[in-house]
Amino acid sequence: MPKAIVSVIGARTIVNNFADVADRLNRDPHHVLKYLAKEMATAGSFESGKGYFQGKFSRETINRLVEAYTNRFVICPVCKRPDTKVERKERLSFLVCEACGARSSILTT
Repeated sequence: MPKAIVSVIGARTIVNNFADVADRLNRDPHHVLKYLAKEMATAGSFESGKGYFQGKFSRETINRLVEAYTNRFVICPVCKRPDTKVERKERLSFLVCEACGARSSILTT
């Protein structure tokens, strides 16, 4: 699992390797950002490969939330492998496992 490199500057938290974290999870950085911002109840933005959040958050908090995101939106609930992708069909989202072929509905943020 990728670990976030976090720095706090003033009242902002910056995830310096945000694009790399999202890429290693094989997910859209904006979806990961939206989830983290919602879980931390703050505003967030993504630019130049970095994630910016209003407020001071520790590296442990960010990494714990990345792990929660991974368990919810990346790991296959059937075979427990991370080889998945998210597909949208009409108003529903599905987690499709490329390893075992399982298809599970997920609630998006």
